[in-house]
Amino acid sequence: MPRVAYLTHADCAKHDVGPWHPESPERVQAVDAALRAAPWFGELLAIEAPYATPEQLARAHTQAHVDAVRAAVPERGVAWLDPDTGLTPHSWHAACAAAGAVVRAVDTVMASAAQRAFCNVRPPGHHAEADRAMGFCLFNNAAIGIHHALAVHGLARVALVDFDVHHGNGSEDILRDETRVLLLSSFRHPFYPHSGAQPHAGYVPIPLPAGADGRLFREAFERDVLPGLDAFRPELICVSAGFDAHRNDPLGGLNLLEDDYAWITRTLCALADRHAQGRLVSVLEGGYDLGALGRSAVAHVEAMR
Repeated sequence: MPRVAYLTHADCAKHDVGPWHPESPERVQAVDAALRAAPWFGELLAIEAPYATPEQLARAHTQAHVDAVRAAVPERGVAWLDPDTGLTPHSWHAACAAAGAVVRAVDTVMASAAQRAFCNVRPPGHHAEADRAMGFCLFNNAAIGIHHALAVHGLARVALVDFDVHHGNGSEDILRDETRVLLLSSFRHPFYPHSGAQPHAGYVPIPLPAGADGRLFREAFERDVLPGLDAFRPELICVSAGFDAHRNDPLGGLNLLEDDYAWITRTLCALADRHAQGRLVSVLEGGYDLGALGRSAVAHVEAMR
C-alpha cells in the first residue's frame, strides 16, 4: 500500500483573478514542481481530483451559498464577491476540484488505499463560512471533506488541525455545532480576519503574537493542543496546511521554517498512527512566497511518509 496519496487537478491553476493577486495559479504549480523534484515522488499514489458534487458542497454550506457562487461566475473577466475574493469563468470548476480532492482523499484513506493524503489545490477554503465566501476562499474544502467523513463513513470523532497564519473562521463557523469534530487552530493574533481567540466546546485556539518563531509554535502545540487531541482519540485527522506562517511569507508576519512544518506533521502522524489507523488528510491553504511554499510542502509531505 502506498503510504501517501497526492491529489491535484489542472483546473486549480485556471482560477486566476489577476497577476497582482497573491493567491495565484503559480502556488499549486510551485508545490507540484517541488514535490515532483523530490527523490521519493514516485512512491506517492497520484490521483486526479474529481469535482465535488452539489450534495457534497451542501453538507458544509447552505444551498443558497452554493447557488450564489455558481450564479456569480462570469462569462469573462472577474466578478468580485469581496475586495479579496474573485470569480473567473474557470473558478467554479477549480473550486469543485479543490473540494472534490478532499472528499476523494477521505475515501482513499478510509479504504486503506493509502494511509495519508495531501491535496495540492486552490482556491483555498478555511475562510469560507457556511453562507459566505471571503479571504480568497469560495468553499471550505476541509469542512466539506470532514462532513463527507461523518455522513458517508460514519466516523464518530474527527479532528481538524489548522496551522495557517490566519484564523480559520470559516471552519469554526461551519463546524461550531458539530459535536463529533474537534477543531484546533493556530494563527497570528491580532490579525486578519480578527476572530477566533475565544475557545468554546469543540474548538481550541492557539493565538500567536506577531514575530512568533518555531519555538513558540511548538511550545503552544505541546502545551495547549496535543494533550487534548490525544484524549479526543480522533478516528481521522484532517489538516488545513497553510504555509504562510513561514518567515519568508510576504503576508504572514510569523517566523516558522520548514523544520517546524515537518515537526508538526510528524507529531500529527504519530497521533494518527495511535488512534486513527494512520489516517490523515491534508489540504493546502495559504502560502504566498513560492520558494518557501514549495519547500514547506515538501517537508510536510516527506514527514507523512
